[in-house]
Amino acid sequence: MKRILLIAVVAVTVNFAVAQRRSAPPAKDTTPTVAKPMPPQATGKPKTGPKPYKEVITDKAISKNGLFTVHKVEDRYFFEIPNSLLGREIMCVTRYSKVPGGVGMYGGEVANQQTLTFEKGPNDNIFIRTVTLISVADSTQKIYRAVNNSYLNAIAAAFDIKAFGKDSTSSIIDVTDFFKGDNQIVSINPSRKRSLNLSMISPDRSYIQSINTYPINTEIRTVKTFVSSPIPAGMGASTSNSRSFPAASDAGAVTMELNTSMILLPEKPMAKRAWDRRVGYFPDNFVKYSDNQQRVEEETFAVRWRLEPKPEDVEKWKRGELVEPAKPILYYIDPATPPKWVPYLIAGVNDWQKAFEKAGFKNAISAKEWPKDDSTMSLEDARFSVIRYFASDIENAYGPNVHDPRSGEILESHIGWYHNVMKLVHDWYMIQTAAVDPRARKMVFDDELMGQLIRFVSSHEVGHTLGLLHNMGSSSRTPVEKLRDKAWVEANGHTASIMDYARFNYVAQPEDNISEKGLFPRIGDYDIWAIQWGYGYIPGNTEEELKVNSDKLIVKALAENPRRWFGTYELGNMVNPQTQTEDLGDNAMKASEYGIKNLKRIIVNLPEWTKEEGEEGYKNLGEIYGELIGQYNRYIGHVLRNIGGVYETYKSSSQAGDIYEFVPRAMQKEAFNFLNTQVFTTPTWLLDKGILNKIQNPISTERLQTIQVSALNSLLDPARLNRMIISANRFGNANVYLFNDLMDDTKNAIWSEMAQRKTPDVYRRNLQKAHVSNLISILTHVPQTLTFGTRSITIGADIKNTDVVSYARGQLRALQSKLTAVIPVTADKLTKYHYQDIVDRIKLALQPK
Repeated sequence: MKRILLIAVVAVTVNFAVAQRRSAPPAKDTTPTVAKPMPPQATGKPKTGPKPYKEVITDKAISKNGLFTVHKVEDRYFFEIPNSLLGREIMCVTRYSKVPGGVGMYGGEVANQQTLTFEKGPNDNIFIRTVTLISVADSTQKIYRAVNNSYLNAIAAAFDIKAFGKDSTSSIIDVTDFFKGDNQIVSINPSRKRSLNLSMISPDRSYIQSINTYPINTEIRTVKTFVSSPIPAGMGASTSNSRSFPAASDAGAVTMELNTSMILLPEKPMAKRAWDRRVGYFPDNFVKYSDNQQRVEEETFAVRWRLEPKPEDVEKWKRGELVEPAKPILYYIDPATPPKWVPYLIAGVNDWQKAFEKAGFKNAISAKEWPKDDSTMSLEDARFSVIRYFASDIENAYGPNVHDPRSGEILESHIGWYHNVMKLVHDWYMIQTAAVDPRARKMVFDDELMGQLIRFVSSHEVGHTLGLLHNMGSSSRTPVEKLRDKAWVEANGHTASIMDYARFNYVAQPEDNISEKGLFPRIGDYDIWAIQWGYGYIPGNTEEELKVNSDKLIVKALAENPRRWFGTYELGNMVNPQTQTEDLGDNAMKASEYGIKNLKRIIVNLPEWTKEEGEEGYKNLGEIYGELIGQYNRYIGHVLRNIGGVYETYKSSSQAGDIYEFVPRAMQKEAFNFLNTQVFTTPTWLLDKGILNKIQNPISTERLQTIQVSALNSLLDPARLNRMIISANRFGNANVYLFNDLMDDTKNAIWSEMAQRKTPDVYRRNLQKAHVSNLISILTHVPQTLTFGTRSITIGADIKNTDVVSYARGQLRALQSKLTAVIPVTADKLTKYHYQDIVDRIKLALQPK
């Protein structure tokens, strides 16, 4: 969650270009074992070969058994790698344990991640390969050889075998310099290092702090110091995402503690569940080849935990009986968390239990406090999922996961919880509900109210770590008037998904007397259904049977309850008004009108509600007024999406009906009328001089003017106008809002005072200049082209050969004619000069010198 948007940062990018990641499944499944050609013999001093075990692992050795047996001999660390682990895939996750302050990074966050294998080299050595999963094929088929020849994994490191194990079934390597150094696979991602302005490592200031090993993972804690110089003043903005630690200015170096977890992936990957766009799970994928194909198949599957019944309970589970999972999902709470918020974070996790019960599991998920004084446990240990608490002024929280790229199995999660997220939820709740909830009318909420706000954010972030995407479309399935129905909304919630960005019920009016149950988000109908689909039983013995039965289950579920619908702009469609962030209900115009009614009630009370004893100046008032302006601006954005909007409803080929539909003409006209009434007609209620004279120097830009002009520019954006032309061609002129009708309606609204011989106010004159500038820009509009290596992406629409340009030119000529006629009869000098200025601008645009 960022400032304004609750954004979860996830461990898998929603990206369907399969040539970018991952690690390869084991050869026993349907995956190639990559060919291992013999590298040339390294030159340099001659190797002496492995020594006897006792000469390397002496009596001074301190040994620990686990995934790798770890031996510490004086200041050297050795891994004893059993032959049984050679070729096995190991997930390697490096996290920051401790970092310097000043750049918004915190202990517990991921610094690097990849999949590795250890293998024997040709000359008494051990190689580490990084495994990138791009394509797979069954080893019993002929095409397997072609796949195997096409994808060779890189050798990332090589180690001399210092000795063989006592029974000759293992190899011993010295890993001291490897982990102390800046080796990419166990250090910070190179692109991240560049963005942090870190250069070479300082060996004399870097060391291994500890290595501990457990049955399925080995944990390496290191301290690394990098040379770093501060970014020169004025240079930061020119380098994308570049930043430097304050320590770079103080010491010319940056020291960090890192923890590298090496966790053994299952020998047999979890059974994959085919991803479906109608249920919002994060996807992962690879290309699958087979001898009988006529085209390559992209296999995309859902990211989720391996939640399975105990062997003796499988048949009960299939019959629909509640059973306990073989391995429940458990989250720990960071011991650095302020004690009074711990119960609410735990409640946010436990709230998901009712969803898992619909999937057939009881006691499937829980949270508890981190054990006290247990030296065998580490917060960075890859076996544990943790809600990490960051001492940060950033208003944020996020829910990532680390998963097996062969199957989508989630292995662990470290949720990032920023201390100042409380300011974010405070401001949201105050601006969206203070008109109806007296508890929201102060700058410091009671602990119980803040605790419940923390609980809802906790549930949202945990949802991401269970594999769930944002469901921005959930709220659109609720009729606006139901949001004011006390009985209905308290029983069902104002949105059907905690994964929505629906925040709080800003539609509710004071006279509705709606309680917290009808104002807060909660785990709803969609969330329960999504967990049921992702973790419940779906019959089928083959992939095809599973897909068919999954499709039937989804179609049936949506027919039974439309509130189970999933939609999000994050999968590509940015013009669907049903999948917006921060909106409510099935009609943005009605919902926004109710929201504005409440903002009008709130703004007159802000000076009193934001007052604090001993406060210097009016900082609180300024911040909360800014939040109120921001909320108003969100309403405008929600409405704008309807004009030229396209509905998108994901369907399988077994479902009837179209996927794409144009927003009805009547609803688009309703959206325009809202903009004309609530935005282009000066909203004087926002210009409270009793507030503005306390918080804003009149030399600064008026925020309202900026909002009005931005709305106008968006309304007449060439991409929107071009989309309206295309939609008219497809759906028929009688069924859609025509682009020329929109341009006429806009002109008539913005210039209404001229037609009525009235004097426009300063805000209207500003809009009129902006309107003409917009029309002029259409005449010379060129879409922007961005280049990324060998790829180019065009931003915007190419309209030079469309009717949009012709119509804009025609409107400019018509305006020029009308203004020329009205200027002589305009009495107000400022208005006359304004009109003359516009005429001169149009002349220059139509007849450039």
